[in-house]
Amino acid sequence: MEKVVLAYSGGLDTSVLIAMLREKYNAQVIAVTIDLGQHEDLDAIKKKALSIGAAEAHTISASDEFATEYIIPALHANALYEGAYPLATALGRPLIAKKLVEIARASGASTIAHGCTGKGNDQVRIEAALAYLDPSITVLAPVREYSLTRACELEYAKKHNIPVEVSASSFSIDENLWGRSAECGALENEDQEPPEQAFAWTQSLLSSPNYSAYCEITFRGGVPVELNGKPMSLVALIQELNRIGGVHSIGRIDHIESRLIGIKSREVYEAPAAQILIKAHQDLEKLVLTRDVLHFKPIIEQTFADLIYNGLWYSPLRQALSDFTSTVQQPVTGLVKMRLFKGTAMVIGRQAEKGLYIKDLATYESAGEFDTPAAKGFIEIWSLPYKVFSIKNNGHKPSTVPNISVSTVNKGA
Repeated sequence: MEKVVLAYSGGLDTSVLIAMLREKYNAQVIAVTIDLGQHEDLDAIKKKALSIGAAEAHTISASDEFATEYIIPALHANALYEGAYPLATALGRPLIAKKLVEIARASGASTIAHGCTGKGNDQVRIEAALAYLDPSITVLAPVREYSLTRACELEYAKKHNIPVEVSASSFSIDENLWGRSAECGALENEDQEPPEQAFAWTQSLLSSPNYSAYCEITFRGGVPVELNGKPMSLVALIQELNRIGGVHSIGRIDHIESRLIGIKSREVYEAPAAQILIKAHQDLEKLVLTRDVLHFKPIIEQTFADLIYNGLWYSPLRQALSDFTSTVQQPVTGLVKMRLFKGTAMVIGRQAEKGLYIKDLATYESAGEFDTPAAKGFIEIWSLPYKVFSIKNNGHKPSTVPNISVSTVNKGA
């Protein structure tokens, strides 16, 4: 009997797969559940896997690794797919694939199975990661191979006495430390407001407090290390911001998304900490990075986000872009003050030892340290190419600026 390592969440798809892999593939199933900070009852999930028929069940706590090795590189890149989605699910998939390979090698299995559908992105993310991590691995995707629908799975679960807590109209949920996603069911009506039942981490705007919450986030080298002056582990800090932000309805995202495989989908996300931290990090970067870096970095950020979304975390390009984004984080050390109110996270102040804002240079109250008469010469040199262009193309005569005449321009032509 062949050993098959199954990425097991405890939900409908993968619970059905334990029985299906045994029935259709004559497989000895090794169920693997990875905790990325979703606060599930890992013991209960393990017991469920064994009760359904898994030969082995492993639970792996990987939230710290997820935070430091995956979330932080994404935060350094201010990664938002299509300008909206903080990529929580997409970020988790390469780490899940890594842990599946580790268990497969330890158990002597050469096959890994997952419960991804043929319409989603996750099949690409997991299988592309597996191809990089161990090209010898065989991948099974029964949900895709048998075109299983949720209704079919529910019928199969009933027939095989598999305990599930889902109905055909339920939402499909995925969550980890960086965010929570919901799809399917009523959310497939793209012209309708998402029902409140789709949300779990955030209060609605109507029920959120009528007062503001203030928080101060300290970054060191682009990594958040303190919240309101209290040193915290990265995982604890993200969890606390998820809690605080959720109370004030921060991080709700209703997004029409362009999937990698060409389908438009309606996704509803909750990502309070991600929304707060990305906004704070972006603001601190504006204070400490030079203009050329700030203007170039969004090009990197968009490509970075696309690579994560498209399942290419382990690609050489993503790793090279991470080298760039991590390099420019050295001066990103300082404090950002935030005001949270009714779904809005607003930066209201910032400070940094290496901040490039100098009040005596910027102030309009006096000349300060800026040599204002020097601006005239700067403007003349800056605008010289456009003056020459106008003289040559628009028939304009030059002004009486020394060393610029029609003959001088013509000789240079």
